[in-house]
Amino acid sequence: MTVWLSESQQKDWRAFVSMVNLLPYQFGRILQDDFGIGLSDYEILVRLSESADRSMRMSELAASTLSSRSRLSHQIDRLEKTGLVARRACETDRRGSIAEMTEAGWQLLVKAAPIHVQSVRVHLVDVLTEDELKTLGEISNKVLEKLTPELQDKIITAPGCDLQG
Repeated sequence: MTVWLSESQQKDWRAFVSMVNLLPYQFGRILQDDFGIGLSDYEILVRLSESADRSMRMSELAASTLSSRSRLSHQIDRLEKTGLVARRACETDRRGSIAEMTEAGWQLLVKAAPIHVQSVRVHLVDVLTEDELKTLGEISNKVLEKLTPELQDKIITAPGCDLQG
């Protein structure tokens, strides 16, 4: 038997759905307009910048960005065409490949990061009090703990994903 949401729960749910749809749109729009990359491209560049030698095994990059391997592969193809990322074979496993940020990718990230952070501040961080932001983080982590084990395998091994990586 379905337990329907109360009017108050429905209102809160709809506000949450609107927020989680509009925030990434807002962040992505600014990155696209100013730098020609989307939010998911930016996230790839950030993950690569935080890893040793600015490179990462494709399978690890897919997992860290919660992306299917096939989707990540298409994104890396696009980023390669723009010269922001290069792909190379994994020396220890011939089936695997490595995504590596190029100097052009690093330079773009250096320019984009301050503008992205300012957007995050304006549209989220500065809208909330410190306590509200802390609570939002705690709530997000609580929900992620529930979702991650259930969805992680489905995202990474979605039908049609390549086995390379």
